[in-house]
Amino acid sequence: MPAPRKFLVASTSLPLALGWGWNLSLYVGMLVGLLMLLILLLWMLLKQLRNSVAKSILQPAFRGSVRPYVNFNAKHDAEVLHRAMKGIGTDEDAVLMLLTARSNDQRQQIKAAYKKAYGKDLVSALKSELGGLFESLIVALMTPPVLYDASQLHKALKGAGTDDDVLIEILASRSDQRIKEIVKVYKKEFGSKLEKDVCGDTSGHYQKLLVILLQGSREEAVDEGKIEKDAKDLFAAGEAKLGTDEEKFISILGNRSAEHLREVFDAYKKLSGSDMEDSIRGETTGNLEDLLLAVVTCARSRPLFFAESLYRSMRRAGTDDDTLMRIMVSRSEEDMLDIRDAFKKKYGASLYTTIQEDTTGDYQKALLYLCGGND
Repeated sequence: MPAPRKFLVASTSLPLALGWGWNLSLYVGMLVGLLMLLILLLWMLLKQLRNSVAKSILQPAFRGSVRPYVNFNAKHDAEVLHRAMKGIGTDEDAVLMLLTARSNDQRQQIKAAYKKAYGKDLVSALKSELGGLFESLIVALMTPPVLYDASQLHKALKGAGTDDDVLIEILASRSDQRIKEIVKVYKKEFGSKLEKDVCGDTSGHYQKLLVILLQGSREEAVDEGKIEKDAKDLFAAGEAKLGTDEEKFISILGNRSAEHLREVFDAYKKLSGSDMEDSIRGETTGNLEDLLLAVVTCARSRPLFFAESLYRSMRRAGTDDDTLMRIMVSRSEEDMLDIRDAFKKKYGASLYTTIQEDTTGDYQKALLYLCGGND
């Protein structure tokens, strides 16, 4: 009888062994699966973090003084403006406080909502209620940015004489993409090619550089192989020779990227002992000199260029309101905070206080709102 007992033990221990082995394999499989899931989640988090960092580098922090209004309601804003202009007199404070606190895109939505609700154009209504510099500023705020630039250029070219300050400011400071958009809008709105109108009002090397800038096709990034050569070519075209090879200045300064030009300016300083600006002043005159200096300053620091322009608009005999208004409107959603910093560093006074001292009334209030604060 002992044999059956042995068989019984063997027969009962085999399933137990198999059960433990099966459970162990199950546990190991579950752990491996969880580990793989954790690795996948970690990879997804790292990818998201990398994309966020890349996005923050490509899209730097907002530096405008006017941001899109958070609790925006176009219909409500249209009603507020309608009440402000209804009846005898106009509530200018309501108009300026609302419109300077909205982005341009939001203002276009308000314009559409106003027309839908009241059957008339908001800009025409504002013009009929306002006047003077305040009216001009509000109308500028209601104009889409690219159309505003195109309109300023058209006015500069088609008025009595040519306003070269406007041509220089806009064409030296706008991005390639923006210039291409301006050219398209100019043709659509005014039925003429911007380049043709520029050529009809300008001449010589000044004209050539304007035309190059109008192409909106600067080279991208930094070409390390050209830095030293560009610096030497600029030196040879100016300080190193009797007379000036303006074509070389125009070709290099008109076509290279801002990043590349900054490297060239440093190399030029080491080579010649002079700043690029000093060489330009010594080698050129008139509108060409002004345009080359604008290109150089914008390559170094666009906010500094606008800070200097704003200072000149308010610290000369009388106030150049056209320039003051144009810059405050066009840069309010771009880099006004940086312009304020550059202004304070260079002139030791805040842009806000300088505007206060040079302007008055509702026009002043609106400009101060666009400035965005006192430094």
